[in-house]
Amino acid sequence: GPGAGFLAQALFVVIAVGGVVGGFHLFLRGFERILRFWLRHKLLFAALPLSLVLAGLAVWRGPQDLPPAWQPAVAEVFPGLPTDFMPPFDEGSFLWMPTTMPHASLGEALEVLQLQDRAIASVPEVSSVVGKIGRVDSALDPAPISMIETVIQYHPEYGPPDPDTGERPRLWRDHIRSPEDIWAEIATAAALPGTTSAPQLMPIAARMVMLQSGMRAPMGVKVRGRTLADIEQIAGEVEALLGAVEGVAPGTVIADRVVGKPYLEIQIDRAAIARYGLTVDAVNGVIEVALGGRTVTTVIDGRARHAVRVRYPRERRTALESIGEIVVPTPQGAQVPLAQLADVRFTRGPMVIKSEDGFLVGYVTFGAARGETPAAVVARAQVALDAAVADGRLPLPPGAGFRFAGEFENQVRVERTLRVVLPLALLLIFGVLYLQFRRVSTSLLVFSGIAVAWAGGFVLLGLYGSEGFLALPLGDHTLAEVLNVGPQTLTVAVWVGFLALFGVASDDGVVVATYLEQQRAVQQPTTVAALREVVVTAAGRRVRPCLMTTATTLLALLPVLTSDGRGADVMGPMALPILGGMTFALLTLFVVPVGWCGWQEIRLRWAPADAAT
Repeated sequence: GPGAGFLAQALFVVIAVGGVVGGFHLFLRGFERILRFWLRHKLLFAALPLSLVLAGLAVWRGPQDLPPAWQPAVAEVFPGLPTDFMPPFDEGSFLWMPTTMPHASLGEALEVLQLQDRAIASVPEVSSVVGKIGRVDSALDPAPISMIETVIQYHPEYGPPDPDTGERPRLWRDHIRSPEDIWAEIATAAALPGTTSAPQLMPIAARMVMLQSGMRAPMGVKVRGRTLADIEQIAGEVEALLGAVEGVAPGTVIADRVVGKPYLEIQIDRAAIARYGLTVDAVNGVIEVALGGRTVTTVIDGRARHAVRVRYPRERRTALESIGEIVVPTPQGAQVPLAQLADVRFTRGPMVIKSEDGFLVGYVTFGAARGETPAAVVARAQVALDAAVADGRLPLPPGAGFRFAGEFENQVRVERTLRVVLPLALLLIFGVLYLQFRRVSTSLLVFSGIAVAWAGGFVLLGLYGSEGFLALPLGDHTLAEVLNVGPQTLTVAVWVGFLALFGVASDDGVVVATYLEQQRAVQQPTTVAALREVVVTAAGRRVRPCLMTTATTLLALLPVLTSDGRGADVMGPMALPILGGMTFALLTLFVVPVGWCGWQEIRLRWAPADAAT
């Protein structure tokens, strides 16, 4: 593990290299006898790659393509792999973005910010906390006072290595095993009445999500309507429904309070001001100076110029009673309180007005529970909301509607691209194989190695998510912890790993099949026994270089699988399909000779003269 010293790390490398090389050496010693057995029992051997392909398909798809009656039983063994756009990046920091109520004052919001900063800083794994409220003077940062942004840096799991032993002390508490555990501690510590929780986000990922969807959460619902009142009503009902959806973290479901910001309204009574001989412009002028302020002069200090504004002191313009006591001079010289000339009141209004595609919109943001993927959560949420609309629990006024948005949209676009890229890559590989062998039969035989490797990659992904896999003791850790064993999702990184696997999975088959064709042309066997002897001899001479290339590939992936630094969360899933595919691709060393021999035996029985030539 990362906390081990130089000696332990070196010993692990020696054991890993020795295990791979030793295992391949045993494989090499028994290869000829095993191959002769499979040449005598070809149909029995055919069940091996076929079973592996079916297992890989079951791990990938799960029970979704089976009849409904079979799905519950199959789901217990093969639940299927969840899908996502990209594995979560470990940026070493979090972005905590809760919200207060829209009517909270600036002082109240600042107090909440300070309380949360102190509470978060008390978590031992947190190294620094910097909170921010308000926005810059730019239309590109429409952040209201009610939105808090706090950047939280946390300590790495292991500190710097000891110069003598190389051991790295662990900086996290024993029960903290992942950044998700730190986030749970932060959410618990920062919980305050009157503030919401927040979905788990990291600074760079949060900025990407906000630029893409406009929301400050990985996913959400965009509610559109004709009026702000309709949007607020629908958003509140959607918020209640989403909180009960399986896979949604209830504390992260937050609907925009579209109408809830207190506005000060001064409605001038025209009849009252007429009795005093005042005009609307005169009353507005007094209100402007008293509350908003007016520039009366400019102070020149060298090249700098400073405007001087005058208005009433803060204590005279913060409460309705104080505002009502503002006096307005009349033409006759009387001083009349503003309360006698206008109706001064607070009214509820929009905190912010958003529009998309010509419609007013409001957001209902939410986050996935731990262990859930955004795509799966959105699919269940879509079903729940559609059912609520159908049975009347979510009434939609005319012109109103909703749609889901967020980072899962990237996955939808990637899936459309992969439906083109993957078949095209496989077609190109088959074309290259045909150009090499000039026979469809031999090309298909070598191409079958890709199917075996593909299935092996999915089998390893399934095993990585199974409980107890590689749970072998290894000092203070287990082999599963060292190799970062855990549930996997089908992300772009995994599919990139499969694309790389497709390019190398057929190499062993090409080497073996090429030499088989050469030896057949030289020796021209005319009997089944002679043909099988050619196959055993040719395959035996080419198995060693094939094992060498496979061993170097597997050993080169070992540092990727055991790494825990920046980028490991992307490189690890990318390496798993290659590791599983190349491991199970050893079966290709039997598939190609056995399949090639079977086809040549058929040709010998039906057209011996043609087969000999």
